[in-house]
Amino acid sequence: MNTPAHLLLGAAAFGDPERRHTTTAAIIGALAPDMSLYLMAGVALIVLQIPPQVVFDELYFSDAWQHVFAIDNSVFVWGVVLAFGLWRRTPWIVALGGAALIHLVTDFALHHDDGRPHFWPLSNWIFESPISYWDSRNGARIVAPLEALLAAACYVVLWRRYETWAPRLGFGVVLGAELFVMRNWLVFF
Repeated sequence: MNTPAHLLLGAAAFGDPERRHTTTAAIIGALAPDMSLYLMAGVALIVLQIPPQVVFDELYFSDAWQHVFAIDNSVFVWGVVLAFGLWRRTPWIVALGGAALIHLVTDFALHHDDGRPHFWPLSNWIFESPISYWDSRNGARIVAPLEALLAAACYVVLWRRYETWAPRLGFGVVLGAELFVMRNWLVFF
């Protein structure tokens, strides 16, 4: 899934308008599995001026980058976070771990040839899903509109849950980003 859809899904599943820290933790948890990619790709593209084709065709699949992805995309790491939050009965920790796990489950199902090693440290195996959220050759023309519908449904849930304009507007911007990114994937890929 696109990162904005992960954010909306995580916030809808675990956000709580009565507990701002819980909503913030849900958003951070939904974003966390993608952060290493954004940081490493950003440095490679902007700072080091490495061409995008090298970054996404070579570095992305390198052992070094895959080792980093293994840690922040591990169902075991985020499962421990969620279990700790449940054990301690701490809503913001539950939201953090739960939103990250939802992110991983959807990524597991929707990454065709660009998946991550979700079972580190037990295994570096990478599942190759038959479908892709971004690659039209592997079902994105069907998956992307369904993802957009899910993101829109999450936005409706968030709109109803949060009665003030700031979160409604913020989540609306995230939905707009989702629709923009989805359109670009379908046009260019």
